[in-house]
Amino acid sequence: MGTSFISNGELDRCLERLYRKELLPEVTVQALCAKLKELLIRESNVVYILTPVTVVGDIHGQFYDLIEIFRIGGYAPDTNYLFLGDYVDRGMFSVETITLLICLKIRYPERINLVRGNHESRQVTQNYGFYSECLKKYGSTKTWSYFTDVFDYLTLSVVIDDAIFCVHGGLSPNVHTIDQIKVIDRFKEIPHEGIMADLVWSDPDDERPDFSLSPRGAGYTFGVDVVKKFLAINGCDRILRAHQLCNEGFQNYFKGLVTTVWSAPNYCYRCGNKASVLELYDRYNQHFNVFDAAPENEQELAKMLDDTGEYTRSAPVEYFL
Repeated sequence: MGTSFISNGELDRCLERLYRKELLPEVTVQALCAKLKELLIRESNVVYILTPVTVVGDIHGQFYDLIEIFRIGGYAPDTNYLFLGDYVDRGMFSVETITLLICLKIRYPERINLVRGNHESRQVTQNYGFYSECLKKYGSTKTWSYFTDVFDYLTLSVVIDDAIFCVHGGLSPNVHTIDQIKVIDRFKEIPHEGIMADLVWSDPDDERPDFSLSPRGAGYTFGVDVVKKFLAINGCDRILRAHQLCNEGFQNYFKGLVTTVWSAPNYCYRCGNKASVLELYDRYNQHFNVFDAAPENEQELAKMLDDTGEYTRSAPVEYFL
């Protein structure tokens, strides 16, 4: 598999394996990541798309729950998907999850859109599981480097039907217009502060109308006055975002001006929460498709744990393509 040209047939064979939760060889991952960077470098920091589209929140390496999303919502290319970030960390199958999403984006670039979340970061993934998972499953950290290099290319936001602003985290006190996001240099590690950090780290706050420093230690909390002003200036109706666990799978703020979509059921295999995806039929019509954790999770959790309670390393991956 060369990096300059990957045939649809090769991609389809990769997808067949990925849907079965099979690891692809390191050289194949390298080629896919290189190809995706070629595609993403042409995308703006703000991507404009049209309905119908299904919006997906945090997945966090819960591979079987991603497959459950496709089961209930439709597989690409029959369904258009917008993923709002946080594909890796915490779950057991971050490698399989991000590889599948990368392959889908390359195969169906107009049908799949991937936004960067705060976990699409070198520093964060070194602390929350993805780095260690890459090392255990591939025997080196080269694949982690390939994946995290791709993260630098992911777009920061999406606007649906010129009316719905979508981002992983939220707003920034330094952003008044969407055009300001377009001129950010996004091709880098997420900084500790500034507009890029705010977009992936910030959260809505029902208690305060304005901006306040976030208790997360990065980004801000933002209130209803901030939201109303941003929407009015930019001619938008509302904001869709992810980034926060919702026990019922979604949560509305400020009478629906901001909606959080959460797509990792039974988060970390212990929280007991529901998850959802938001199916947008047009600007005004939508449906929250709420779902529970896929039953395969419990089986895999039992298989993946050894006597010490540690994840066991997968068998070496054979050469493919």
